[in-house]
Amino acid sequence: MDRYSVITEKRKREIVLLRGRGCAYKRCTFCDYHLDCSPSDDDNFALNAEVLSHVTGEYGELEVINSGSVFELDNRTLDLIKSTCRDKGISVIHFEVHYIYKDRLAALRREFDEFTIKFKLGLETFDYDLRERILLKGIKDADPAVIADGFDEANFLFGIIGQTEQSMLRDIELGLNNFERICINIMCDNSTAVKPDRSVIDTFRTRIYPIYKDDERVDILLNNTDFGVGE
Repeated sequence: MDRYSVITEKRKREIVLLRGRGCAYKRCTFCDYHLDCSPSDDDNFALNAEVLSHVTGEYGELEVINSGSVFELDNRTLDLIKSTCRDKGISVIHFEVHYIYKDRLAALRREFDEFTIKFKLGLETFDYDLRERILLKGIKDADPAVIADGFDEANFLFGIIGQTEQSMLRDIELGLNNFERICINIMCDNSTAVKPDRSVIDTFRTRIYPIYKDDERVDILLNNTDFGVGE
C-alpha cells in the first residue's frame, strides 16, 4: 500500500493516505475503500506518523485522504497534521468529508484556523436517482447550491451503467459552477457488486477526456492509483 505521493500536475501538492477508525457511513454500494481501517487509535497513529514523516512541504499544500472522512482520524493524528504542516510551511490542507458531517465543517475550519482548509465532498453525481437509489450516497438534498454549501471541491464517479455523455457533461458543468475544483474518478473493478461499464468509459475517454484533460480545475483519475497512493 503506497501512502505518500507528490502530485506534480495541475494543482501541485503532496498527498497522504492515512488510516482512521473506518467510514462511519459505509453504505455506498460501489466503495470498498472503507476496508482500510483499524479500531485501534494507537495503531492508526503509529502508521499515520510514519506516513506524515515523508511530507516535505515543497508545494505548500497537502491533501489528506483516509478511506472515509477526516472526522474519523484520531486526535493525535489531527494534531500531527497541524504540527507537520506548520513545521513544513504548508498553508493549504485538503480534507475529504462525507455529507453526513456537513454540519461539522465550520468547527473544523476553526480548529485549523491557521491554515486554509479545502473540503472535498464525495458527491459522485448530481443525478439524484443514480446517486441515491443505486450508489446509496446518503445525500438527500437535490439543489446543487445546497449540496455544495461549505464544500470547496467534489469527487465524481464516471463509468457505470446508466451514465451517458450528456449526463457526464452535465455533472462536470454543474461541478465547475458550484465548486472550486472537481476530481473525476473512473470506476475500477473492485469487490463490490457495482462494476465498470466499458462502453461508458470509452465514451468518456473519446468524447469528454480530451476536453478537460488540461483543465486546471479538473483532476482526472483514469485509474484509482493515479495520484500515487493506494494499491
